[in-house]
Amino acid sequence: MDTDVFHFLGKKIGRGETVQLNIDIARLHTRTAIEVPIIVSRGKSPGPVILLNAGIHGDEVNGVEIVRQIIAKNYHKPTNGTVICIPVLNVFGFLHQTREFPDGRDLNRVFPGSKEGSLGSRFAYFFMKEIVPKIDYCIDYHTGASKRFNYTHIRIEGVDKETIELAQVFGAPFIMLSKVLPKSLRSEAAKKGVKVLLFEGGKALDLDRAVTKVGVAGALKVMHKIGLRDFSKEIAAYPKTEPITLADSSWTRARYSGMFRTYVSIGSYVKKGTVLGTISDPFGEFEKRVISKHDGYVVCSNHSPIVNQGDALFHVGFDVKQV
Repeated sequence: MDTDVFHFLGKKIGRGETVQLNIDIARLHTRTAIEVPIIVSRGKSPGPVILLNAGIHGDEVNGVEIVRQIIAKNYHKPTNGTVICIPVLNVFGFLHQTREFPDGRDLNRVFPGSKEGSLGSRFAYFFMKEIVPKIDYCIDYHTGASKRFNYTHIRIEGVDKETIELAQVFGAPFIMLSKVLPKSLRSEAAKKGVKVLLFEGGKALDLDRAVTKVGVAGALKVMHKIGLRDFSKEIAAYPKTEPITLADSSWTRARYSGMFRTYVSIGSYVKKGTVLGTISDPFGEFEKRVISKHDGYVVCSNHSPIVNQGDALFHVGFDVKQV
């Protein structure tokens, strides 16, 4: 999809050029235009096209920081092929520090969208029509929702050989094999032949340096692997990692409402029966233990001090299927 003249969003971008385009496809009720900046950088030689995308949920700012750093350090400028960076896809949510679009919808649950649908659906339709057909690869950056902190990992379905290889190359501590969510960007882009890596790390409305470091390093490793640019020197500065593949996972939920304390570190390995934390009432009448149901790795932990019955507390992943 990388030609001498790259036709993108009505613009002609030649080899060796870097341009910023601002797409205006929706307005607020005040008639105020909200533009989504897209930075397109082209190498002087042919090669693949990759999209580095963040902020599909407006409160997931750690992904925004990862793409921002890639741009600020000029890592987005390839020797071959094309790099498209969208630091904040859901500008609406980013402005209000919320996950959703102004219509109350989760943008990552309305793909491929509809030309005549809701605001979020129309945005998704535009994205699928104008952007997805131009790309070969995509790294989609996410964080945990609300106060749930995700240990850095890559999510893939685990059926496409090249995607599996790229997940290994990315070098996050874990690779989680998970089914694609219906109507998500990952699901619909994959149907168009795009190789998608979904990055998870950190929590909403929070910046974590360790998460950012893994996210930036992974992007460089993938871009190096697919031939966009020689990042050998930059990659050598990061520690080598051997990702652990998690074939299955299980959520542990709160059986009681109350004050919540965590006893295990995120990313650590726990045995079945391990006390993961406790829940107590604020009046000293009870304290209940939260017990691990499986042997596995803690890939997500709830950081909220107050939880309600049914809240997701821990996500434990394991390298073999468990019943």
